[in-house]
Amino acid sequence: MGTWEFFVSALIFLFVIVDPVSTVPIFLGMTPDNSRAERERMVAVACIVTAGILLFFAAAGLLIFSYLGITLHALQVAGGILLFVIALDMLMAREAKGKLSSGEEAAGRTKDDVAVTPLAIPLLAGPGAISAVVILQGQAEGLEQTGLLYLALVLVLAATFVILRLACGGATLIHPLVMQVVRRTSGLVLAAISIQFILDGLRESRVFVEPLMEMLRAAGAP
Repeated sequence: MGTWEFFVSALIFLFVIVDPVSTVPIFLGMTPDNSRAERERMVAVACIVTAGILLFFAAAGLLIFSYLGITLHALQVAGGILLFVIALDMLMAREAKGKLSSGEEAAGRTKDDVAVTPLAIPLLAGPGAISAVVILQGQAEGLEQTGLLYLALVLVLAATFVILRLACGGATLIHPLVMQVVRRTSGLVLAAISIQFILDGLRESRVFVEPLMEMLRAAGAP
């Protein structure tokens, strides 16, 4: 994959999985009694925490999983399945159950400050986003693509900050119908990427390919 092609795909992928547009109604629903200033502070803290978590896993995630004996190919399969579950929620315009459980959302409604949990973790920097940055780091070729991955991550988090901050007044500038269209389109993109991750992981690891070939050879043997 070319350098700029990698950058554009990483930028789109990270924006889709962080999904700040769909986070807006959840955030507003959990902070109905908070002032605009309180919401703005929560958004700032959440984006800083999210940046720290995702940049950390982008830099050290491969080393951590390698130490645990988990290969990149296994992570591609597992991450692809997780991302596909999230994509199904987006395609069906459901709440992000793959990112936030009903219990976590209910707990968030009772908290005075939702900046760290559940806004930063798991809404913005959940298992899907963490898996995505680690897999993208594994796909990056050389320092240039690695640097562009970090740039894409910073740009996505800057866009997330702007979108959530604009919503702090209590209303979104995006019409609900437009939000549904964006959510479904993003879900389609994420579903395609997640399936590609799974296929790449299976092909490279040969977890199922080699046993299947052995079975076919055995079936065709005299």
